[in-house]
Amino acid sequence: MSGLLRIRWAIAPKIAPRPLINCNRCGGVRPYRCSGKFRVNANGKRIDAWLIYRCVDCDNSWNRTILERRSRRDIAPALLASLENNDPALVRCHAFDAPALRTWIGRVEEFPDVAVQKQVLDGSMENTMVELQLWLETTTCLRLDRLLAREFGISRLRLQTWEERRLLVVAPDGARALRKPARTGTAIRIDLVGEPDRDIVISAAGG
Repeated sequence: MSGLLRIRWAIAPKIAPRPLINCNRCGGVRPYRCSGKFRVNANGKRIDAWLIYRCVDCDNSWNRTILERRSRRDIAPALLASLENNDPALVRCHAFDAPALRTWIGRVEEFPDVAVQKQVLDGSMENTMVELQLWLETTTCLRLDRLLAREFGISRLRLQTWEERRLLVVAPDGARALRKPARTGTAIRIDLVGEPDRDIVISAAGG
């Protein structure tokens, strides 16, 4: 059966990036993990807030600035409450923001581990053409070809062959996107007509 099966992949990293910091206890550069806790300090009407990181070896702390000398009246009450109560969603929002982390500390250790939630948008699992629409919670260092190979259970060489035969098309960046980190807004269209394991690949694509 011909036709197009559209599937949305929502991708979220599993491990927060870790800043590489010169630890004064260990005497060298060490990765620091997010503790999952904020520190909030009120000095009169001014608020400071930090996200606390800990050295993976000695537990020494490093505070990443979230708010600095902000007037209390300029901070939404809900935000202040989330900071004071270590709201997990807010912690995750900051902890997984690798570009923002790099503005505070130049060297950051990132991890390719991700969770992928798959949702069929329209079409049938009997279709032979698949379009994947990617949405990322935040940036990831995982290359697109590695993501596709892992989720489909096939080799990257086979993906390359599909691309060379124009059976796999990536928009908007074309074949170059396969060798770059996966990103939101990418659409991958794959023509599986004639592929002997079409049903297996489509089942894997749809979860």
